[in-house]
Amino acid sequence: MAASVGQGCLRLLRGVAPWRSRRHHCEDIALSHFLQSLRKLPLRTFSTNSRKVHTAPARTLSLLRPLLFLVATGGGYAGYRQYEKYQEREWEKLGLEIPPKLAGHWEVALYKSVPTRLLSRAWGRLNQVELPHWLRRPVYSLYIWTFGVNMKEAAVEDLHHYRNLSEFFRRKLKPQARPVCGLHSVISPSDGKILNFGQVKNCEVEQVKGVTYSLESFLGPRIPTEDLPFSPATSCGSFRSQLVTREGNELYHCVIYLAPGDYHCFHSPTDWTVSHRRHFPGSLMSVNPGMARWIKELFCHNERVVLTGDWKHGFFSLTAVGATNVGSIRIYFDQDLHTNSPRYSKGSYNDFSFVTHTNKEGIPMRKGEHLGEFNLGSTIVLIFEAPKDFNFKLKAGQKIRFGEALGSL
Repeated sequence: MAASVGQGCLRLLRGVAPWRSRRHHCEDIALSHFLQSLRKLPLRTFSTNSRKVHTAPARTLSLLRPLLFLVATGGGYAGYRQYEKYQEREWEKLGLEIPPKLAGHWEVALYKSVPTRLLSRAWGRLNQVELPHWLRRPVYSLYIWTFGVNMKEAAVEDLHHYRNLSEFFRRKLKPQARPVCGLHSVISPSDGKILNFGQVKNCEVEQVKGVTYSLESFLGPRIPTEDLPFSPATSCGSFRSQLVTREGNELYHCVIYLAPGDYHCFHSPTDWTVSHRRHFPGSLMSVNPGMARWIKELFCHNERVVLTGDWKHGFFSLTAVGATNVGSIRIYFDQDLHTNSPRYSKGSYNDFSFVTHTNKEGIPMRKGEHLGEFNLGSTIVLIFEAPKDFNFKLKAGQKIRFGEALGSL
């Protein structure tokens, strides 16, 4: 029995050996074919002192290397800024004061080099495109959900009524949605968030706490004496004294930020007369509270429309500041105003007087009357003269709505 088992094993081994030799032969053939195909590749060779090294073509890699570097550095910087914003939100929740961290000159120059004016004009064109009827509800609903828009206050709640994004942004409110306070002399001209307020000291105005801008840079050189009842001046002290036209008065300011979800029209904050308009073409950087804490004199860099005149206590001004995607600032009674126009260059300004031979006073405005509008969201800055006992009814950072009290005597 053992002999028969041995003979069977011998026959089995004889059958396996040819199979293994055939398999090895096939593997050798496949390997040789593979090596031959590698030799046909367009390899480059560079030599070193010790040996020759073969590399694949590096052209694609050399082209991608700058892009990868930009993506890495840009992503890292964006991540760092998001982390800083997260810290600021946590500090706000805890009620802690956020210390300002100003941007360097190179950061401001880099930001200003971005073609925000061109991008804002493109955004304005896009806003004018009429949306198909079936697309209006999903597009507007997404915007409402993202920015917390209260459509119950809108004069027209039906989303299909708004033909394009521009009409939706500039929607009107129901008459009873914003009652105008009659007990206080100055009301909020718009919905928004109070960034800062108080007295103007040393010709410096705070855009947020701890970050200032020059009053003269913001308003520009003095208006000709035939337009306003004060004489020209050059020094900072005399510049401020010209605005304060009555002895014993002080100069006050208030900054209101309009978020994208806010009501985008603005109104007259008091009874006053508008005598002059000055348009500053400029950059269109973001003006959200984080940017206002980061860039000194942000409002002086950006495009803005300054309306100046008089109220019962002296000098009064309202300035509408443009922002990214908000190059369009409209003043209802000023048909000659064209903002974010390529014909105007940054660094200049354009004056227009509403005082004429037939109209010796200017444009009278009543408290709460429609004054103008933005295409998205931006900032309103009030600078006005008032007696020393003027008191603001505000807290920094609070939300406010058009018609609510800013302050009174």
